[in-house]
Amino acid sequence: MMYIRFLLLILSLVCTKLCAQTETISLNGEWTYKLDPDDKGIVEKWYNDEFTSALALPGSLNTNGIGEPVSLNTIWTGSQWNKAWYESDFYERYRSPENTKIVFWLTPEAYYVGSAWYQKKIVIPEKWKKKCIILNLERCHWKTDLWIDGAKIGTRNSLSVPHCYELTDVGPGEHIITLCVDNRIGEIQPGVDAHSVSDNTQSNWNGIIGEIELYARPKANVVDVRIEPLIAKRSIKTEVCLNVKGGANVNGVLKLRVKSLFGDEKTLKTVEKDVRLNKGANQLDIEYDMDESFELWDEFNPFLYELSVILDTKYGRDELKETFGLRELGTEGTQITVNGRPVFFRGTLECCIFPKTGFPPTEEVEWSRIMKICKSYGLNHIRFHSWCPPEAAFNAADKLGMYLYVECGSWADDIGSGKAIDEFIMEESERIVREYGNHPSFCLLSYGNEPRGEKHVEYLRNFVKHWKGRDNRFLYTTASGWPAVDESDWHCLPAPRIQGWNQGLKSIINSKRPNSLYDWTHKISKKKPTISHEIGQWCVYPDLKERSAYTGVFKAKNFDIFEDRLRDNGLLNLADSFLLASGKLQTLCYKADIEAALRTKDFAGFQLLDLHDFPGQGTALVGVLNPFWESKGYVTPQEYSEFCNQVVPLARLLKFIYNVGDTLIADVEVAQFSPSDLQLPATWEILDLRGNQVSSGSFGATKMLTGKLNSIGQIREVLNVTEPSRLQLVLSVGKYKNRWNLWVYPSESVDEEDVLVATSFNEEVIEKLSQGGKVLLSPRLGTMKNEGTDSVAVGFSSIFWNTLWTNGQAPHTLGILCDEAHPALELFPTSYHSDYQWWDAMSYCNAIPLHKLNNVKPIVRIIDDWFTARSLGLIVEMKVGGGSLILCGADLVSDIENRPEARQLMNSMLHYMNGNLFKPVQQVTVRQLRELFK
Repeated sequence: MMYIRFLLLILSLVCTKLCAQTETISLNGEWTYKLDPDDKGIVEKWYNDEFTSALALPGSLNTNGIGEPVSLNTIWTGSQWNKAWYESDFYERYRSPENTKIVFWLTPEAYYVGSAWYQKKIVIPEKWKKKCIILNLERCHWKTDLWIDGAKIGTRNSLSVPHCYELTDVGPGEHIITLCVDNRIGEIQPGVDAHSVSDNTQSNWNGIIGEIELYARPKANVVDVRIEPLIAKRSIKTEVCLNVKGGANVNGVLKLRVKSLFGDEKTLKTVEKDVRLNKGANQLDIEYDMDESFELWDEFNPFLYELSVILDTKYGRDELKETFGLRELGTEGTQITVNGRPVFFRGTLECCIFPKTGFPPTEEVEWSRIMKICKSYGLNHIRFHSWCPPEAAFNAADKLGMYLYVECGSWADDIGSGKAIDEFIMEESERIVREYGNHPSFCLLSYGNEPRGEKHVEYLRNFVKHWKGRDNRFLYTTASGWPAVDESDWHCLPAPRIQGWNQGLKSIINSKRPNSLYDWTHKISKKKPTISHEIGQWCVYPDLKERSAYTGVFKAKNFDIFEDRLRDNGLLNLADSFLLASGKLQTLCYKADIEAALRTKDFAGFQLLDLHDFPGQGTALVGVLNPFWESKGYVTPQEYSEFCNQVVPLARLLKFIYNVGDTLIADVEVAQFSPSDLQLPATWEILDLRGNQVSSGSFGATKMLTGKLNSIGQIREVLNVTEPSRLQLVLSVGKYKNRWNLWVYPSESVDEEDVLVATSFNEEVIEKLSQGGKVLLSPRLGTMKNEGTDSVAVGFSSIFWNTLWTNGQAPHTLGILCDEAHPALELFPTSYHSDYQWWDAMSYCNAIPLHKLNNVKPIVRIIDDWFTARSLGLIVEMKVGGGSLILCGADLVSDIENRPEARQLMNSMLHYMNGNLFKPVQQVTVRQLRELFK
């Protein structure tokens, strides 16, 4: 059997798992250490020395404040893509040796890359004589070498599983453990941006975390058990790996017992088997009948069992306990099934972002907190981008019913070319599956992220073929992003999303008038399930208040830089407003992304990048939560889960902007992925701005099949209002609701009266102003200067990822901020932030550089990229000589017949200008205005 083929490799790498009745000695606490930046330790035989400097483990050099100060010359593990911080005059003050502030990612208090030696005296008790003694190091970063009393024990090289060493021939008494940990990327190159090693996220830390302990086992022991649910037979297949360190031909009794971990914790029958074991590795395959208690595990019913494997021999009793669940993964056309039922993977990435420690938690309570937050936002799935989490994450996910996608620690530059990374990935995948494979939450596996290399397709095709023939408990794909090969069980592809890399202003959300008709039917595989790769990436303005939360090894000094930008441009007082306004736009963009996925028939799911912020790669503030998984204050879990949930009502709308008398036509669907079919009333209502019902209707009790996009019916409603209105369409299916804002405007135009409406700054405009007249200047797109430091690409959507990392991909803006009560907007119903009625203005927009106009306070402000934090206007009123001017950066004149929101914005401003309230006081000269135009 293939399993036995890898047994010796597994034994040599991880030795054995910790057992229920194992005697343990914790090695937590004070250790001594010595840094080895020049690699002298091996040559000078430091393993024979005694170190004097102390630190605390579990932990890292960073958590102990050990390392060099960050400087311009720090050699990071992570690529920058943009050299502005190193070369730009603006960043010169942040390259100061006295106070270096990094803009690419968080700044550690201290930094060290290289070998570090750790040492501790241990005492082996007399009762451990003639036992197998194991040193268990739960998570090391990265490569370790171990000596006991100066004698080399071995080397371990895993980023994902414990480093375990068997201490052969170590008898009772005092001994010295010396461990060398090297966090450099050497021959094995997973990629400097791989989240298993990168400073972009967890940091390239050096140390040991989690359990650090010695434990003793009988010389005949249970090394491992692989548990495979056999759903059709209502049983489990166990592959029990036993190891004998004593003499050959040892007789013993092997017992298997299962206990349910929910409800009354019922203990099932014991299966007993006489065994005769050879020296070394032994494997026994035993089927265990689960018919006495058969409960399936999934996101709705995370039912768990515990298997005890007990071995009694002349060396004593050894017991191994493993938690497992009964679940079966499969595919049905282009959907993934769990226990035969189609599911929709609503996921986020976890990119190893833990700013207080710089490394992932190994405590279940913290992972439970994170996963409960994810579930509160409607998610059921987490992808671990180019890394594998510790055991605690799987334990928490098992109990909460969270589907996990694990990668083998790599985002490599050249995979499949015969380099050391190729063998490492295969061995690391073996280690990961062996260590965590019994967890029912562990569902999906691949090599890693976005592979590169001339032969990467062939290598990854073989990777998938190997694993599909090796273990049927998981579903496999090549990698996240690409390539899509026939051998994969499912694909993870970037095409199904509303903004892709380098799409800029040509993306759906920026180039198509707002609607909710589109889906990804034409972008997903017709043969395999597709989960969309890293959707969203919508930015929000930095929350400067967040800096106080950085009480650990990292400081958000990049936020100091952003604060300085705001202060330099006189905008610091608007920081909180920018956060909230851009956050509302960000949420709207995520709603559009997620609903498009849910509208796609037979789609397998999506993975957000991200529900929480990604602090690296230029500072990617893409989360509605901060890096600590805490709210930023502009969207609640309840609001978010209206459009991201197991059941989501959906409306296909041709448009969100209407003229009075237009007919609203909405095809109503329900994405239904609850545990079973539903028979619920589906209702709709249209509300006005004050929450009063304008109209309503019902489709009656409707059957909605689980695992499907269900068509419910169509709404047709004539929209008649007496004034410009913002309405809201609300769909309800039982307790589930979803809603969309609509705008209805009269088709008439307001009389210009004595206001001159102009599309260029010409002599007629100057003459009108010189006579004390009123001018509404709405220049055509592209007629204003847009160059140098004032160059800005305006779009409707939020910024994608961030402009530093993407080298300036458009848009460069984060929506609008306005005083919604300003009389100029009285006939243009709006909140303080962007919504779909602003799409038109932002799409026809010349940004107004307010520094050229004495920094006048705008009626409507455009929120600029935080890297430049320029003061930009969309609508500005000012005094010019004796006249009064509103300069609107948006072209409100061209093709006005097809742009009802442009007509209405013009109406609203003319209504204001014709009244008594239009009395601008901020003075601007004709010369200053001329400077704005080509």
